[in-house]
Amino acid sequence: MALGATFAALRHRNYRIWAAAGFVSVIGTWMQVLGVNWFVLAETGSATSMGFTVLLQALPTLVLSVWGGALADRVPAKPLLIGAQAAHALLAAGLAVVAVTGAGGLPAIYAISLATGAVSAIEGPVMGRWASTLVDRDSLGNALALGSLTNSAGRILGMSLGAVVVAAVGPALLFAANAASFVAVVVALFAVREGERHAGATAPADAAPADGGIRAGFRYLLGQPVVLVALALSFVLGSLGRNYQVTMAAMSDGPLHGGASGYGFLSTVFAVGTVLGALFAARRAELGYAVLVGAGLLASGLQIVAGLAPGTLSFAAVILPVAAAAVVIDTTVGARAQLDTDYAMRGRVLAALAVTGSVSAAVGAPLLGWLAEHAGPRQTLVLAGAVTAVATAAAGVALDRLRERRLAHRLTRVLAVPAARPVRRAAATAARVVRPAGAGLAAATAGAARVVRPAGAGAGLVAATAPVAGVVRPAGAGLVTAAAVAPPRPTLLAGASPVALPGARPGAGRLRSGRASRAAQDCAGCAPHRGRRRSRWAGLRSPFAHRDGCPAA
Repeated sequence: MALGATFAALRHRNYRIWAAAGFVSVIGTWMQVLGVNWFVLAETGSATSMGFTVLLQALPTLVLSVWGGALADRVPAKPLLIGAQAAHALLAAGLAVVAVTGAGGLPAIYAISLATGAVSAIEGPVMGRWASTLVDRDSLGNALALGSLTNSAGRILGMSLGAVVVAAVGPALLFAANAASFVAVVVALFAVREGERHAGATAPADAAPADGGIRAGFRYLLGQPVVLVALALSFVLGSLGRNYQVTMAAMSDGPLHGGASGYGFLSTVFAVGTVLGALFAARRAELGYAVLVGAGLLASGLQIVAGLAPGTLSFAAVILPVAAAAVVIDTTVGARAQLDTDYAMRGRVLAALAVTGSVSAAVGAPLLGWLAEHAGPRQTLVLAGAVTAVATAAAGVALDRLRERRLAHRLTRVLAVPAARPVRRAAATAARVVRPAGAGLAAATAGAARVVRPAGAGAGLVAATAPVAGVVRPAGAGLVTAAAVAPPRPTLLAGASPVALPGARPGAGRLRSGRASRAAQDCAGCAPHRGRRRSRWAGLRSPFAHRDGCPAA
């Protein structure tokens, strides 16, 4: 595809504004993530306390995302999003106050982290559904891929800037910068032109209340088996295949002997891989289920290879495409979840997708950590890769059956069409090998008969090659005739020369002496025949006759 197709969604003015504001917000968000982790680690010296903070931010998603999805399908999005951005800004400012004054200490950090997760859980489906209306249906997959690119690039830049700032002045400035970044999102919400949005069908006016909306969302998902299989595959790949923050740390601290510097290097490589994966997804004209299964198999196979990597550099070389495949998987699942569902249910479907991601992270991270501690990091990667490979293959078969077995039909067509080609090629090669140079139809027929005559045939070779008036007579019972292996020839008239007929060769239909054969080689009129000689299995194509007086005539 052309380079312009990679950024096709940016042709829409509304999306350009939203993407720019989202990039600023993502940078601020990752700066805050780094600041919170650093603050908790400095206060407690415990990595467990830092992990507990992350869990508090992710926990509300399991409970509140379904409510956010119902609100996204029933309530105008812009007022909700403006309120959510204001709440995020106030919470970030509260973190800055705690970092500067120390008021509240760790309990205040934990409470603000929990509240931030609650706001994000409700805001996520609303923002996803609203952002999907900024482009048309054909550009939605590209917009989601560019969103992944924005998140990956913002993560790299935010973590890099955050590391410099926190080392220089402390985490308070990071929290203040994040609070200011939400202003860009509010400005973008007001700058979007409502008349240029691509809204789908609206929900019916007599929709059920909030509780009924949530139940309706669950009923709708149960009636979408293709989407359910995609979500199940996303859960398996997310829990066992993409929790690399755990496995990279275990490998770096264990068999790779990279330490903290090695872990930082691997994290940077992983972030670069996510950018490359987002670019690949953006260049795809369509993100279908074949892409999902292919990326899942690739990531699973490379995960097994990563477990066998001998050093940090080789491990990083494998991690790079794994990170790219992870972004392709996430982008494809998000695109299909929106394109293959009703617009009126899109918010609730996005909520289910968010819950799937949160549960996979909450289940996979501790499971992989426990396996790495008891079985070893290498064994954990190999085992998890094998499980995800089997799950991906099973999901591919299920998706193929649910989608009318398209893969089976394609394989049948591919295997059926060229099935006879090797047989025909082998037969033609055998005929060229056994036919003597310059021999007539008798020698060719004899060679064919030797090749194709079944063992124990009753009739002899002479019976198969006996000419009658220049025409090969069918052989006796039990022998494959020459007509079965060579194109039919016209009957010759009395006194006519065989070489005067189209499709005949010099001397065809009679045995020539060695003297006649040598004379024919010296005939100038035979030059075209020798240059155009072809196997009788491919057809007799020489239409030229010998000159008058030629010994071969």
